[in-house]
Amino acid sequence: MNIANLMVNEQSSIRIIASSNLYFDPFNLPNEPHDADIVFITHEHFDHFSRKDMEKAANEKTIFAVPKKMKNAIMKFDIPEERIYQLVPGQSALICGVPVQAVAAYNTNKPFHPKSNGWLGYVVTVDNSRIYICGDTDDTPEARAVKCDIVCVPVGGTYTMDAKEAALFVNYIKPRIAVPVHYGVVVGKPADADIFERNVYKNIPVCRKLFF
Repeated sequence: MNIANLMVNEQSSIRIIASSNLYFDPFNLPNEPHDADIVFITHEHFDHFSRKDMEKAANEKTIFAVPKKMKNAIMKFDIPEERIYQLVPGQSALICGVPVQAVAAYNTNKPFHPKSNGWLGYVVTVDNSRIYICGDTDDTPEARAVKCDIVCVPVGGTYTMDAKEAALFVNYIKPRIAVPVHYGVVVGKPADADIFERNVYKNIPVCRKLFF
């Protein structure tokens, strides 16, 4: 996949334009494209599960992929149940022709994202590239087991890995490209991306993308 087709808005709000249009945790979208084939939600926190931004991305055919334990929360949005795909950690699925792997996303030494919540990151295969959207997670055995070409990894600290921890994680899984996310808005400073890039192996390009 051409990395130019992957764009980061704010926090972990990510858009992939390919054979299918994929949105992950849409947040503070600047416009209303209504072009999403699939909207992936990693967990219930407000900067990842925003009704108004989901509605900006979605149309009447959009499928929503969510952690199974979020079923009750998303059903409050009056989305038909047949358009909601519930996933649990470790599950693989084919959604609208897109191969999807659900990966546990949780904290190991913080209380904000308990493993018991069943919250997720996602690996999607698009145009022969495996893209790992980590969600809000620490450096965990499940995350380290992922094989991917591109990783979108949180670097802002407090609720997730900090910049140096994220760099160590990326250096371990060795993707082709690393994209820092989850910094500079709700938590973390823009400088965190610089710290991350300085600590990632030089043979792994760090790419920052915005769409507005």
